[in-house]
Amino acid sequence: MTSPAQTPARPCQGCGASVAFAPGTAVLRCPYCGAEERIAAPARQVREFSYDAFTAKPRVRALARHQLSCPGCGARTDSDALSRACQFCGTHLVADAARDDQIVPEAVLPFALDRGGAREALRTWVKSRWFAPNRLKKVSEAETMKSTYLPHWTFDAQTVSDYTGRRGEHYYVTTSHTDANGNRRTRRERRTRWYPASGRVARGFDDVLTPATGRVPAERLTALQPWPLAHALPYDPAYLAGHHSLRYDHEPQAGFEQAKQLMAEVIHGDCRRDIGGDVQRVSSVRTNYSGVTFKLVLLPVWAGNYLFAGRTYQVLINGANGEVQGDRPYSAVKISLAVAAVVLIVAVAVWLYLVNHA
Repeated sequence: MTSPAQTPARPCQGCGASVAFAPGTAVLRCPYCGAEERIAAPARQVREFSYDAFTAKPRVRALARHQLSCPGCGARTDSDALSRACQFCGTHLVADAARDDQIVPEAVLPFALDRGGAREALRTWVKSRWFAPNRLKKVSEAETMKSTYLPHWTFDAQTVSDYTGRRGEHYYVTTSHTDANGNRRTRRERRTRWYPASGRVARGFDDVLTPATGRVPAERLTALQPWPLAHALPYDPAYLAGHHSLRYDHEPQAGFEQAKQLMAEVIHGDCRRDIGGDVQRVSSVRTNYSGVTFKLVLLPVWAGNYLFAGRTYQVLINGANGEVQGDRPYSAVKISLAVAAVVLIVAVAVWLYLVNHA
């Protein structure tokens, strides 16, 4: 994958400066004179590649002469330059040995959100944080915000799953009991009859998405979903011009294991529906995968940090729809007042109850 330092410079036809991809458009724009150059329409469709063929003989190609690593957060990126600043924590990157074993991206989802849009998304996010200090609402832009493409794997597969389990069917019986006053009472009780169950379910999966980097918390990347993958375009370095991108560090094999876990949750639901009844218990599931394909796709994220009260917080913004996920401070005063208010409400409710039942 590429970074601004290694993306082939495209000189502006007007002034000669380097142009950059303008988010939300299909043009390269000069940041100095405003001249634009339209990116050529894709000459092909986004392709999927056989996972079995890859594991037998991986498709690889060198993408850059150097790999830079961050001693602060551990992020890695490709570059023809020997050093620059990390887009995630600001630490000075250092050059490692050259790499030649990286899979080429097949697709890219271009940025739809420019810096102004990212700034507005961040402003809206900080204003909606409950229990945050009032001063946080004055934060309008992460000091080190960078437009960064993050690598993800997508997987397609056909699955056939054999399961065993139990089907529960409710029924009701009438029972009698003696209450505290010695009176006989009756009531209906729900009970469940269990029957053995087994069967087979089949499902096709399309574009099961897993992060290809461990340098950003997986749960935070998951929270940035959904991604409009239908709008992804065949990979073209032009969309990376003027932006950063992060090298993947999770191989396709690890990504497929993550994808199988996501598929398993869906398959488990299919098994429960197939069992039927009122309640279900799934004891075992054995799944066979066929026709597995995959690709590497770059997804747009505004990544950065903002400084508040002497502490740095990380924030990520979905570059396609403006979803924001990040760290935030909490106000001890607001939390204390909220707890005190709850205690007061409970105390008043108890007092009213005692007064009315005295």
